[in-house]
Amino acid sequence: MSPKRAGLGLYAALAASVIIFGAIAYVLFLNFFPGTGGPAVETGNRLKIPAVLHDYDPSPDSALYEIVVEKGKTAFIDGKEADTLGYNGTYLGPVIRLRRGETVEMNVANELTEFTTVHWHGLIVDGEDDGGPHHGIQPGERWAPVFTVDQGAATLWYHPHLMGNTSDQVYYGLAGLVYIDDEVSDSLGLPDEYGVDDIPLIVQDRSFRSDGSLDYRVNMMGVIPGDTLLVNGGIGQFFDVTTERLRIRILNGSNSENFTFSMSDGSIFHMIASDGGLLEEPYGTDGITLSPGERAEIVADFSGKAGKTVNLLAGNRNVLELRAASDIRDNGAVPERLVEIEEMGSPTGLKVRYFELQSMGISGAINGKTFDMERIDEKVRLNEPEVWIVTNPPGMMQSGGHPFHVHGVQFRILSRDGKLPGPAERGYKDTVFVNTGEEVRILIRFSKVGVFMYHCHILEHEDNGMMGQILVE
Repeated sequence: MSPKRAGLGLYAALAASVIIFGAIAYVLFLNFFPGTGGPAVETGNRLKIPAVLHDYDPSPDSALYEIVVEKGKTAFIDGKEADTLGYNGTYLGPVIRLRRGETVEMNVANELTEFTTVHWHGLIVDGEDDGGPHHGIQPGERWAPVFTVDQGAATLWYHPHLMGNTSDQVYYGLAGLVYIDDEVSDSLGLPDEYGVDDIPLIVQDRSFRSDGSLDYRVNMMGVIPGDTLLVNGGIGQFFDVTTERLRIRILNGSNSENFTFSMSDGSIFHMIASDGGLLEEPYGTDGITLSPGERAEIVADFSGKAGKTVNLLAGNRNVLELRAASDIRDNGAVPERLVEIEEMGSPTGLKVRYFELQSMGISGAINGKTFDMERIDEKVRLNEPEVWIVTNPPGMMQSGGHPFHVHGVQFRILSRDGKLPGPAERGYKDTVFVNTGEEVRILIRFSKVGVFMYHCHILEHEDNGMMGQILVE
């Protein structure tokens, strides 16, 4: 028997044990903890628009940001307060607005009573500035990474990335958005008035107990899907649309759930950007699916809809009520061409690496190995493109699809099961969903040095070992 097959056999045996004991633990959990209070119902609330983080550096070529990780109390339902976590506030965090070419210092203070990290998801920085599990911030301590923004306009995000407890900290509120602006995006005439015709949506599923507290529960297959949608930390919200075109930046900020977004009237909107930035041309569609960690920017057209209301949906659940004013103004058309995406060259003849995603219940592994902080799984050469083949083999014990995320890089999808990617996946990506039985090929090139993670972005899988490490040198 080959060492690889022996390792996989051992993994299967261990994972089977995890399922048995997980099932027992889950029954005990349900017996000893109060049940959920059911879906939270709130209506008529104006959309919460996150603040934009203040830049303390007056220079146009540099920026200094202060971030405090803190505990808080947040009233989600009927004024009942829940224990939450936040960045510079009680739940979620402000938008951090960066610009290509500037030098940035992030001064992060941990005022929690527990260990945390801050990972810049999608940002291309050296490994020492990435905020993975090696860059922990102890209670009462600070972390101050400095980096230069070296990528085009995009919508990214930030969240904890400590080993074993990322899922809890994100569930209770630690997440926020990062915008990158550049001259190219400035010149396109896209909607860009923050909070007016350019709005952010962090979409999360959560459950609540009858006392209004967050009800985070995990069974042997992972987190129990939330019965209530939060958008920017609010429930049952509306937004007053005052322009013919509305740019919506969507993050699937859930721990484990995929969301398919559409308009209640079935109308077409245009997707203009994916994880890593603008697409080459807008993609007209009536729906897009995002797995945990993925982002999309869309432009919805409200011309001819003055005085009407359209709901943005996730499946059959309401995300946001969009109320068009009786007198909406023309704010320009979406260009037919957006950007020219730099090619990495032909994938022919490149080094090929294989990544097999394996999971049983809440536990997981990649290539038969669970995460080890002291082990480097792959060594990659700086600036040398490679082809990665990511598979999610079918099996009775597999726990579904996996969003595969790579730190410190933006890659291109070459194919899904031998077919070219669809229009929504032709731009830069840092997270790709790999369904059961699928093979996804990506073209990847690292431009920064250091140790980076690759992992499943179902946070409970990540916490339970479905992660590996790359050394780029």
